[in-house]
Order: sequence, then C-alpha cells, then structure tokens
Amino acid sequence: MSGSPFDQTEYIERLNEHYARRDTAPLAFVATYGCQQNVSDSEKIKGFLEKIGFSFTNETAEADLILINTCAVREHAELKIYGNVGALKPVKARKKDLVIALCGCMMQQESVQNYVKKKFPHVDMVFGPSLLAEFPKMLYKVIFEREKIFSRHEISEIVEDLPVRRDDQGKAWVTVMYGCNNFCTYCIVPYVRGRERSRKSEDIIREVRSLVENGYKDITLLGQNVNSYGKDLKEGVDFSDLLYRLNEIPGEFWLRFTTSHPKDCTRKLIDAMRDCGKVCKHLHLPFQSGSSEILRRMNRHYTREDYLSLVAYAKEQIPDLALTSDVIVGFPGETEKQFEETISLIREVEFDNLFTFIYSKRNGTKAAEYPDQIPREIQQKRFERLLEAQTPICKKKNAVYDGKTVKVFAEQISKTDASKVSGHTETGKKVDFTADESVIGNIVDVEITKAKTWFLEGKIKQ
Repeated sequence: MSGSPFDQTEYIERLNEHYARRDTAPLAFVATYGCQQNVSDSEKIKGFLEKIGFSFTNETAEADLILINTCAVREHAELKIYGNVGALKPVKARKKDLVIALCGCMMQQESVQNYVKKKFPHVDMVFGPSLLAEFPKMLYKVIFEREKIFSRHEISEIVEDLPVRRDDQGKAWVTVMYGCNNFCTYCIVPYVRGRERSRKSEDIIREVRSLVENGYKDITLLGQNVNSYGKDLKEGVDFSDLLYRLNEIPGEFWLRFTTSHPKDCTRKLIDAMRDCGKVCKHLHLPFQSGSSEILRRMNRHYTREDYLSLVAYAKEQIPDLALTSDVIVGFPGETEKQFEETISLIREVEFDNLFTFIYSKRNGTKAAEYPDQIPREIQQKRFERLLEAQTPICKKKNAVYDGKTVKVFAEQISKTDASKVSGHTETGKKVDFTADESVIGNIVDVEITKAKTWFLEGKIKQ
C-alpha cells in the first residue's frame, strides 16, 4: 500500500466490496465498558465500521460482527466480560461467518490474551487500545486470510483523522493525549495504554472547531492525565494554554475535561478555568485518600496538605465551582485512623459528588504485592461509612439549586421517565426536566422545581 503506513483505504475498500455482495447491509454490535476514553475509542471503531458498510444493532443475535471494548480497572468488569464472551459461543455456532472481536485495556495484557485463546476459541480478533488505527487491516485478515488475530503490538505514533461515529447528539469526546506516566501502585492503566503522548495543539483545535461548526455544544477533552498535556511536545503549549486557545473558537459551546491529576494541577490551570467563559466551572480532581501516608503508598506524589491548598485556591478563584472526586477505600495497609482522615477531608472540602471505589487488587501492579491487604468485610463497612458521610453533603449542595433557573445541556430522553429529557448543568449536575425531545443536543434554560440528593428535577423555561 502507498502513503502512510496506517492508511487503511485499501482494506476498507476491499471489505466494503465483500459486504456489498450481501442482500442486506451487515450489522455490528458494539459494547463498551470502562471510562470515557473507551467510549471515544469505540466511536472510532464504529467510524471504521460505517465506512466499511456496517449498520448497527443492539441485538447480538442479529449481528455479523460483535465487538466488546473492555476495561481492566476493576475485577468485576473483567469477570462480567468473560461471562459475556462465553455466552457468544452458541451465537457463533449458529452463524459461522460471525466475527467476534475483543479490544481495549483488558486485552493488552498477555495473561488475558492467553486465557481468551485457550478458553474462547470462538473469538476471532483480540487487540489492545493502541491498534485502533489498524482495525480494517486486522478485520481484512480475519475475513480474507482466515487468520486469528491476537496482537499486543503497541503503536507509539498518534494517527490523526480517523473516522468517528459519535454516539451522542450534540455531545463529543476529544482525546488530547494518550497513555500515562504516573504508575500509581493500584493502577494498571500505564501498562495497558503506554506512555504519555500528546496530540499537537493545532490538530485538537481543528477538531474542536469542526465539532462546533457542526453543532456540537458539549465537548469533553480526554486524557488519562490532561494536566500533563504538552510535556512531550516541543510546542511550549501546556493544558492551560490549550484551554485559552480553544476558548477563542467562535460559537456557543461548553468545554469540559477529564481526568486531572492533583500533582500536575496548577494554579495556572485554575486561572484558565476562571478566565475562559466556555470552560465549565466543574473540576474533577481525584484525591483517592485523605491520608498522606496512604497517598505515598499509592505513589500519588502529593500530600493531603497539597490537595487542600489547591482546592482552597480553586474555590477562592471560582466561587461557584463544582468539585467532584474519586476515592478508594480499603487500600492495602489503610488503618482506621487513616480512613478517618479520608472522611475528615470529605467533610472539609464538601464535594458536590464522589465516585467511590473499594480497592480491587490488579495483577501486575505494585499494590497487588503488598502483604497487608484489607479484608473484604472491613472494606465494605468503610465504603458504607464513606457514603454516609457524603450523602448529606450531596443533598446540601443540590439544595441551593431549588427554584433557580440554570442552563442545561439536553442529552437524551430520561431513562426513568420517558416524558422527560435528561441532561447536565455546566457544573455537572444531572437534571431530569419536562421538555420536548427536540431540545436534545442543545443548551437550554431549565427552572429547577425539586432538588433531590443525587439529581435535580425541573421544567424548561418558556
């Protein structure tokens, strides 16, 4: 093939010709587990599938291709994926030409690939997250050369202009960087997504500008640690600089970002959030533990005091800031006193919301080798106490919205009430409100009629 070594044009054309011989368009079933980066990766795979000629289905029995994009962060997710893959065996038996593919972080691990190869012979294709750019080539080999693809090969280059089929109306994910250099002792991500690699700022700006011109209103910048953006480039542009430049793009839209690592979250970034009108006043800043000693064992490179100082500055500069965070309970060696330090930090900061996790041992990480693992029953009790501490804070934080009119990005029909639309405020508050579905994909004014602990209710402002 000519041109870029990642040019997939020839493979796409051959596959398109192959499936065009059918009486009906081929159907793909795509399931995504894990973080927003996995969602973004799946959208790129769907983009390739669409170019090849596929339509999409929510039923595995109808599919000609089944792809499961996996997550390696939690053990429960891995077990669920294995169960789902096993259930596909009779589907494959009934439909010999069905292609079954597994990708994502979980599939980058050698032990997982070996297990899949041994236990699930009905699987045709297994590959890690850095190989997305070569998806048509791998599918071509499965279809035309009858190969079984099991690849952990890593591509360090960033391949731009991949096709994307975005799942949400008006909402988009934009990756600004890949990989992670932090090696937190509990986390498998650096081992499965590789080292940090930043996209050129001009490519990011071009993509966001195109999205805005095409009507996208809620855009989230993605990276395992967006605050490290640009350190590997020669541009001299850091993440704060990038926000200032994106803020200059004409149009009505919101910019969000995730995830921020406290060790790299600077006052300059807080200032950028303060200054840029299109950057949402919502900071997700995982603290993980309120104990400096546990943070040291986690290899987080900041202390309790560092975190609290940064939060104090952020609240001072952005009085209406919404602050959310991740926290892990039951980390190896965590004493009762250290757990209480986590509870006290939660009460001192008063987060708008918390994403809470019981520590889960991941093979291949340093913390998995620690001898002082916490018994599950103690982890569970601490988890429940943590929720007890956070629940009244969430209720208090939401109560201030009662009776106010706020701007909401309308995302979808509510999953709990088909007569309502569901969306989020600039500060990340979930809102269910009465409105016609025609508002989906737009930023609208909503009057909050009831503030509940975990979400808000309202009606569209006439």
